[in-house]
Amino acid sequence: MVSTDTSTAEPVTHSEWIRARREAVTAPQGALSLVLTNWSPAGEPPVEESVARQGHPASALFTRLERTDIETGLPQHAYRIWRQDSPANLAFEDIERYPYDPAWVLEGRFELVDEQRVVPFEHIRDAGATRGLPVSGDLVFDLDGTEYRLSAFDTVYGGTAKLQLVFGDLTNGSETYGAGRFLFLDRPAESRDLRPGDSVALTIDFNRATVPPCGFSNQMNCPLPPAQNRLPFALRAGEKRVRFADGFSL
Repeated sequence: MVSTDTSTAEPVTHSEWIRARREAVTAPQGALSLVLTNWSPAGEPPVEESVARQGHPASALFTRLERTDIETGLPQHAYRIWRQDSPANLAFEDIERYPYDPAWVLEGRFELVDEQRVVPFEHIRDAGATRGLPVSGDLVFDLDGTEYRLSAFDTVYGGTAKLQLVFGDLTNGSETYGAGRFLFLDRPAESRDLRPGDSVALTIDFNRATVPPCGFSNQMNCPLPPAQNRLPFALRAGEKRVRFADGFSL
């Protein structure tokens, strides 16, 4: 398995990323600020904002979202309330993480699949049901002579096209967040016409593995790692878990 070197100095860019992560989760619309996600029954109209805001201060943020109901296929509307004075934000102390380790910066590739593939992902608040997410290719890397092939789905994060990896490893539940972790990677620019099975080189920096939003708020509904994304080793890099003040729990 990878030999780690915790004595290596942390790059400035990684230190900046850590600061940006803290700013993001504590922001007015950061995960710690989410106090309510309310879904209307499938096929019903959205709740009026004035009704949704009842009991919350004027400073609270109000947003909407929509999805397809798993059982009926009908559109389902929801609203969210965000408050920077949320109990989680007030109790937040830090995101615990492993020391930066260059051994976990791996050179891999993004390999296109032979068709538009949809992979079923179970979500933490869906009671075992799955939602299909588009996976246009695999993240492939070699570690200690073994090739690993993981499904990463297409998403937009921070206004940029990304690949989102939802993965698990042997640290989950003991050292890291129990439901697994996320890793966002820039979707590689395709400088040439690619056919199914072709690949593009890609650097996979597991030092930037993150605790998913559901580790900051119990109102988030995070995807869980599918079977093919559960690594059979301890990946000691990136964020571990959220640390709150004594006595607080989500």
